[in-house]
Amino acid sequence: MATINTKDYLLDQAKRRLRPTPVTIPGMGALEKRLLEHEWKEVVLAEPPAGSGLKAVRGDNGLPVFAHMIELFRGGPDFVLHLYREHGPIHFAGSPVLPAVAALGPDATQAVSSNRNKDFSQKAWDPVIGPFFEGGLMLRDFEDHMYHRRIMQEAFTRSRLTGYVEHIDTVASAVIANDWVADDPRFLFHPAVKELTLDIASVVFMGHEAGTDKELVTTVNKAFTTTTRAGNAIVRKPVPPLSWWRGIRARKTLEDYFNARIAEKRRSESTDMFSVLCHSQDEEGQSFTDQDVVSHMIFLMMAAHDTSTSTLTTMAYHLAANPEWQDRCREESERIGDGPLDIQALEKLETYDLVINEALRMVTPLPFNFRQAVRDTELMGFHIPADTAIMTWPSLNHRLPELWTDPEKFDPARFAEPRNEHKRHRYAFAPFGGGAHKCIGMVFGQLEIKTVMHRLLRKYRLELVDPGYRPHYDHGGMAVPIDGMPIVLRPLR
Repeated sequence: MATINTKDYLLDQAKRRLRPTPVTIPGMGALEKRLLEHEWKEVVLAEPPAGSGLKAVRGDNGLPVFAHMIELFRGGPDFVLHLYREHGPIHFAGSPVLPAVAALGPDATQAVSSNRNKDFSQKAWDPVIGPFFEGGLMLRDFEDHMYHRRIMQEAFTRSRLTGYVEHIDTVASAVIANDWVADDPRFLFHPAVKELTLDIASVVFMGHEAGTDKELVTTVNKAFTTTTRAGNAIVRKPVPPLSWWRGIRARKTLEDYFNARIAEKRRSESTDMFSVLCHSQDEEGQSFTDQDVVSHMIFLMMAAHDTSTSTLTTMAYHLAANPEWQDRCREESERIGDGPLDIQALEKLETYDLVINEALRMVTPLPFNFRQAVRDTELMGFHIPADTAIMTWPSLNHRLPELWTDPEKFDPARFAEPRNEHKRHRYAFAPFGGGAHKCIGMVFGQLEIKTVMHRLLRKYRLELVDPGYRPHYDHGGMAVPIDGMPIVLRPLR
């Protein structure tokens, strides 16, 4: 039976508390309050052309070096809501990483995401994650993006998804039954489910047999984790041993891994995503180069496991805190039973759909999106100079009381008839982005989340460590619970 070593647990908790971030450093709460109340010197991004009738974008640079990173890392979408209420939908925000115009609210999100005139490029992501995920679908633009998306779509057809569900179920069932620890308040859900989603990815994406090549899988998984974290680096130069440098080295590890196996995958008829991408073609018979396959695999692995980890963690907390919804989900799972899962069975878990959507609304895995103006243009009546970075915040839209009833409350029924609050605006609910770049793996992610949570609720009741427990998040990128999210797993039988 799996157990937790007390010494390892205490060391882990100490590392979490002592890791210096704007959230954990003592006194940062008081500093955040002062910064939110401070009146910053106004700057003008650029004067609009004479006679254009456009308004100039105004904003500020915040603190020297740090800009508004303290408020953002601590408050996340709450800080962005503050900006929206104070300054309206268009506001310039200085940043040591990427100074950007914040395009806030559903109308601004729609204007940028729909990109009707192709004024906005994905190039703004380059200084953020470019060195680590170069060639990934999210970093491609316009015709090039559509070309790659058409080929990649072959990996996400319903028949392909059916095969993936079988693999997901096999891994999830084994890990939850054998590796997760029952009746122990020291069990941390976030790192446990993160490891699970990486294990799933190693089988579904890379084609490893479950439980084999443990050392190799661990090395690859660590490289993915390092690469993902590197995008949050403050020092964005390859200086050893800092995270940007580690991310570049991890990218090389991943490239070497995939390059060494691509010839074998092109010869195989396996159903894992690596093999599928090697054989995928569009309607005209065009396919990916070896380098394309490698770049797409690195990006897909990152995108798949981090987003699912975030959503499953949020679901676990709210189902533990709201046992009536946990019971409703479990009742649906009971009707399906413990047999092998397929898409048809998962589609019957309709309450799960409501809970997943509410989890995505409350803690959006990718809370923001970047774009870059390819030419002088306008946005919401404001002048946007060429090469300006634009930052949209779908997670802000998910918190607006003008769109959502009591947005701080966990209320999955808001997504069901007759309320349908997510339909009040096209971009009221946009956790998967929108427009041409809407997440290609959206359905895959939902199937993975349903599979894992179904198996978990068939075996355990989820409980909070105490009734008053509330998670605190570090918003430096994807929102991560600082304490790892302790959840008690109570065996049902």
